[in-house]
Amino acid sequence: MSAAEIPYTTGLHELAPGVHAWLAPDGSWGLSNAGLVSGDGESLLIDTLYDLNLTRTMLAAMAPITAAHPITHALNTHANGDHCYGNECLDPSVTIHAVTETAHEMEHEAPPEVMAALLSPPAAEALGPVLAGWLRRAFGAYEFTDITQRTPDETFDEQRTLTIGGRLVELRNLGPAHTGGDAVAWVPDAGVLFTGDLLFIGGAPIMWEGPVDNWLRACDEMIALSPELIVPGHGPVTDCDGVRAVQGYWRHLREQARQWHAKGLSWMEAALAVDLGEYAELGESERVAPNMYQLYRELDPDLSTVEPLGMLAAMAQWDAARGSRGSNATPPDGANG
Repeated sequence: MSAAEIPYTTGLHELAPGVHAWLAPDGSWGLSNAGLVSGDGESLLIDTLYDLNLTRTMLAAMAPITAAHPITHALNTHANGDHCYGNECLDPSVTIHAVTETAHEMEHEAPPEVMAALLSPPAAEALGPVLAGWLRRAFGAYEFTDITQRTPDETFDEQRTLTIGGRLVELRNLGPAHTGGDAVAWVPDAGVLFTGDLLFIGGAPIMWEGPVDNWLRACDEMIALSPELIVPGHGPVTDCDGVRAVQGYWRHLREQARQWHAKGLSWMEAALAVDLGEYAELGESERVAPNMYQLYRELDPDLSTVEPLGMLAAMAQWDAARGSRGSNATPPDGANG
C-alpha cells in the first residue's frame, strides 16, 4: 500500500495488519493524528488528542480492535496539548511513556486551564481584537475546561523498545527540535513510522525549541529507517518524500533568516518580509514568526526571550498583515458531541 492510497478522511485507517492511523483533517491547529499498534492481546496507543471529546471519539472508533487487544501502553510523542491533553481518558492501568524532557514540559508548561482562560470573554477583551480573534479561529473549536492533565508514567532519554503482544515497537527520541523532546514510534515489521510533530504535511512546521540542525538530522534519521508509510503529527499519511519536503522548508527558511539578519532586520521584521517561495501555500504560514525567532536565536544567542503569549501575538500579527491559508474555524467531526 502506498501513502497515496490512504484516504485523508477523519477516522481510523488500517496501514498494515495490526497498525492503524487516526487521521484528523485538515491538520491545522489542534487537528492532530494518532496511532494504534496491536499485537497478541494488547495494543500501544500513540498520542491522545486535544480535548476529552476528541479523544473519546477516537477511542470509541478503536473499540472494535481494543476489545480484543486492549491498550496497555501509550506514547506521548511530545508535550503539546493536542498530543497529550486526552491522557486522562485512558484506563489508569495503561502505562504512558514519554521522553524525559517531554514529561518535564508537561509538568511545568502551560496547563489546559491556561488555554481555557485565554479563550474566555474577559481575556479576549484584554488581549485585543487581533490576538483574540486569531486565538478564537485557531483554538475556539476545542473544550479545554475540566481537563486533568495526566503525565507520563515512565520516561526515557534516547530509545526504548516495547514488546506489544510479541511485536517490537521502537521509541526513539529525535529531539530537541519541535519541542524539548520529540519521540517517534517505529514499527519495523510493518514498515510504518509515527513521527509526532517532527512532520507537518500540508501545513507549515513550527519550531518551539530547535535548533534547526537537530530537526534536519532527525529527518535524516527517519529517512534512514526506510519506512514505507509515515504518519505525521498533522496532515495526510506520507513517505520519505514528505520528510524531504519538511527539510526543504527548514533549509529555505534558514537561508532567509541569514539574509535578513545580515541586513539588520529584527526577527519579526524578517518574518513579515520573508519570501516563502514554494512554501507560501502551506497552511498556518503564520508559524514563520516563531520559526524566524528560533532561527535568529541561533544567529544571536543574546536575543531577548519572548514569552509564549508574545509568540502567539506575533503569529496573530503576521496573520493580520500577510494572511494564512486557514485556521481551524469550525469543530472537527466529533469535537463537541
